[in-house]
Amino acid sequence: MAFSLKLSLLFLLIALSAVSSTASDSNDDVVNELLSLQSRSKSGVIHFNDQSVSRFIASVKTPRPYSLLVFFDAVHLHDKSELHLVDLLKEFNLVSSSFIANNIDNPDAINKIFFVHVEFKESQFSFSQFGVNTLPHIRIVGPNQGFKDSEAVDQGVISRFPEAFVEFVESKTKLSVGPIIRPPFLSRTQISLIVLAILVWIPFYARRVIAGRTLFHDPKVWLAGSVFVYFFSVSGSMHNIIRKMPMFLADRNDPSKIVFFYQGSGMQLGAEGFTIGFLYTIVGLLLAFLTQGLVKLNNVSVQRVAMIFALLVSFLAVKQVVFLDNWKTGYGIHGYWPSGVSILFGLVMVHVAIEYCCIASSYKCAAELIVIRLYRYPLAILLKLDIYRPVLLCQCVMDI
Repeated sequence: MAFSLKLSLLFLLIALSAVSSTASDSNDDVVNELLSLQSRSKSGVIHFNDQSVSRFIASVKTPRPYSLLVFFDAVHLHDKSELHLVDLLKEFNLVSSSFIANNIDNPDAINKIFFVHVEFKESQFSFSQFGVNTLPHIRIVGPNQGFKDSEAVDQGVISRFPEAFVEFVESKTKLSVGPIIRPPFLSRTQISLIVLAILVWIPFYARRVIAGRTLFHDPKVWLAGSVFVYFFSVSGSMHNIIRKMPMFLADRNDPSKIVFFYQGSGMQLGAEGFTIGFLYTIVGLLLAFLTQGLVKLNNVSVQRVAMIFALLVSFLAVKQVVFLDNWKTGYGIHGYWPSGVSILFGLVMVHVAIEYCCIASSYKCAAELIVIRLYRYPLAILLKLDIYRPVLLCQCVMDI
C-alpha cells in the first residue's frame, strides 16, 4: 500500500514537471516570437492587430514573462493637430529604440518590455476590449494584468512626453529605460559632404571678399537687413514664436467671423503685432527719406510738399498706434496743444531743420536734430507718441 502511494506521488510529480516544462517552453516561444517581430521594426515598436492582441495577451496565461506598453492610434485623426498623435507616436518610437539601445547587453531586460502600436481601423475590437474612447491613450499591460485591469498612462504624463513617460515605465516595471537617444540632425555622410563643399568653396569666396564683391559689401543688403530686424523687433514676432500665438481667432459669438485684434492686455494676436510694426516701419522709413533723400533735391517746393506729406503720414500712423494701444489696454497718452504762435514758430524750426540737416555735423543723425527742435518747442507732443522707435530705424539707415 505504501509502495503504491509513493508510486502515485512520483507520477504526479513527473506530470507536474512536464506541464511546467511545457508552459515554460510555450512562454519562451511567445517571447522569441515577440523578439522576432521587434527586430523587424526599425524603432522596435511592434504593430498589433486584433489577432496579435489575442495571441500575446488573451491567449497567454498569467503571469506572463513580459509587460506590454500599448500606444493606441487612429490614422484618420492625424490631421487633428490638437491631439498631437503624430508627434507622440514619434516620441513613443524614440523611447522604444532608446530602451533597446541602452539595454542591448542586457537580454533579460529586453525580454521583459515590448512596445506595441495598435491602430483603430485594424483593431476596433481591441479598442473596445481595453475600453479606449479617447485619444491620445497609452496603456501598460503588466504580467498579471488583462484588458480591463491594465493601467492607463495619465494625461499629465503624456503631456510631458517622453521624459515623464520614461519615469512612468521605470517605476512600473522596475527596469531602466536609460537616456533618450535622439538621432543626429545630420548623418556622418551629410556632414562629410558639407565640409567638402565648404573646403572647395572657400578659395573662390576668398577672391570675392578681397575684391569686395560679396553680398556683405552691398549697402542695399544691410539696409534690407536693418529694416527686417527693426520690423521683427517692434512687431512682436519673437513673442509670437515663443508663445506660438495665432495670427487671428474665430469670433466666439459668431464663428463665421475672424478676430484680428483682441481687446485686453492678456493676449496679443500675430496680426496686431504686424500691424503696429508696419506703422512704426512706415514712420521710420519716412524719417530716413526726409534726412537722406529729400535734402538732395534742388527744388524747394518739392521739398516742402514732401516734408509736409511725410510729417502728416507719420503723425497719422503714430496716432493710430496710440489709439490701438488705448483701445486694447485702456492706457491713454495725453498731450497738450500749444498756442498759435508757438505752433507757427515750431513749424518754422522744423522746416529749418529739414533744409539744413545736411550740415548738422554735431549730430549723428539728422533725425535727432528734428527731434531736438521738436522737443524744445511745443510740438513735443510727437515725442509722447512713441516717435523714438522710428528714429531708431532712421539711425540705422543713416549709419548704412
